[in-house]
Amino acid sequence: MIPRGSYITRVRRALGRSPVVALVGPRQCGKTTLARCFLDPGAASYFDLDDPAVRQAFEQSMTVLRGLRGLVVIDEAQRQPALFPVLRVLADRPERPATFLILGSASPELSRQSAESLAGRVETIEMRGFDLREVPVETQEALWRRGGFPRSFLAADEQESAVWRRNFIQTFLERDLAVLGFGLSPALMGRFWTMLAHYHAQVWNGSEIAASLGIAPNTARAYLDALEQTFMIRRLQPWHANLGKRLVKTPRIYFRDSGLFHSLCGVESASALLTHPKVGASWEGFALEEILRAWRPAQAWFYAVHSGPEMDLVMETDGRRIGVEFKRSDAPVATRSMHVAKSDAALDEVWVVYPGTRSYAMADGITARPLEECVGAAPDAG
Repeated sequence: MIPRGSYITRVRRALGRSPVVALVGPRQCGKTTLARCFLDPGAASYFDLDDPAVRQAFEQSMTVLRGLRGLVVIDEAQRQPALFPVLRVLADRPERPATFLILGSASPELSRQSAESLAGRVETIEMRGFDLREVPVETQEALWRRGGFPRSFLAADEQESAVWRRNFIQTFLERDLAVLGFGLSPALMGRFWTMLAHYHAQVWNGSEIAASLGIAPNTARAYLDALEQTFMIRRLQPWHANLGKRLVKTPRIYFRDSGLFHSLCGVESASALLTHPKVGASWEGFALEEILRAWRPAQAWFYAVHSGPEMDLVMETDGRRIGVEFKRSDAPVATRSMHVAKSDAALDEVWVVYPGTRSYAMADGITARPLEECVGAAPDAG
């Protein structure tokens, strides 16, 4: 077992201040295991709505829940849309005899119901697989290759990890999307997802993808929305300002789990990854997710001008605007593009994040920093 102390602390703090806490994230990332840490052994206040009998009982969810005391955990909450208005009523009781921890793999229904019914009553915590602060430092390369899903990362060997990821992708396409309320063709979504791997760390081009698949651009956008809502894809929006320059206005696409990205690219070994043409983009996406997860910035964008200058990540945290450039290089050097982006976006500092072990100044306000150091320097916010 790898302890998940950061999530335990965040959930405990949230339960202390909010009547309802939603722990959301992709399937198989460890939400249920984490939730059980808060329950007394043998507690009867855990309900899994994947269980048909429990789902049937929750047709009368007020009857099931109103007499309970203490912490109540409801897993796969999106399976019962009628639950959310009931939670609103129970959360508003003045004596607050129970606190609710609801788990979800995300769906249109879960997002809509929680926003409409539980506004002002629910605190949402997003969970994902393991990150660099949770695993031993010497396993950083393995985390990048295998991704953060616990069963993939902890597999006995590379082959077992690759088999688990292939099975996850198949189950996600054939079962999970339908269960979560997305009426999409598994075969077409599989082709779309695989094609999207070629756009990892690049600007989204929906018309080009749609033409390749023989579908309408709106359909391609719906498929992208589904992958984003299920935590498979991140859409990083462009930074914008009135600079008198032609700024890129289309979002960039990133796979949120590097292991799934590698599987969809057909990469199943360390040697295959290191010689793959997308190895640089793969490491950029991995490092970007680690930075965003550790720092949890108030705002995050990328900066790019059609004429060339760009910055992979611009984030605002603690009143500072930081630019981050990702370089899978032994000894990165400062470039004109970094200086232009620093000036245009009014960046307080620029980090050039690389997989090395030493931090060093590259220019005024521009510093090369190892990924591990950047992640470890993040504040421990609750």
